[in-house]
Amino acid sequence: MMRVVGRLLLGAFALLLAVPAGGAALTVALLFDPGANAWLARGALAGLDALGDVAAGLPPEGLLLLVAGLARALFVLIFVPPALTAVVGEVLGRRGLLWYGGGCGLLTAALPWLVRGAVRPGAPGAVAAEARLTLILFVVGGCAGVVYWLVAGRSAGPPLDPAGAPR
Repeated sequence: MMRVVGRLLLGAFALLLAVPAGGAALTVALLFDPGANAWLARGALAGLDALGDVAAGLPPEGLLLLVAGLARALFVLIFVPPALTAVVGEVLGRRGLLWYGGGCGLLTAALPWLVRGAVRPGAPGAVAAEARLTLILFVVGGCAGVVYWLVAGRSAGPPLDPAGAPR
């Protein structure tokens, strides 16, 4: 029983570190990627327009919806993949870096595709932009997964005896 409580506390602490690591990786990637940088600039301009509406005395529903949608998207992209990878890894007793880093990266990269359900037809540059975003999300998830692995994933599963085999 104490081992389960200890694993829960260690897992929660690892997620507490992994989620900001994923967020930091996303921030760095978005700031340095030219396509994402243009997307952020358009979003910032839309936010300034919404703030202008609030300053003009209009109700802030548009701004609140924008903030709520952004918060939900960030939660799904930054928290859900490491949490899901951690829970499955703990239940299955996975200890590998590939499981936590690669699995979390793949899950994070696949989320937009899973939510959308299909490839969007678009301009010729849209495929390259989608591929770049998929790579960015893989790196974001991979960073979060590696941090989780460093803190809690290496000791997941049943305890090992001195010879290295599960007891």
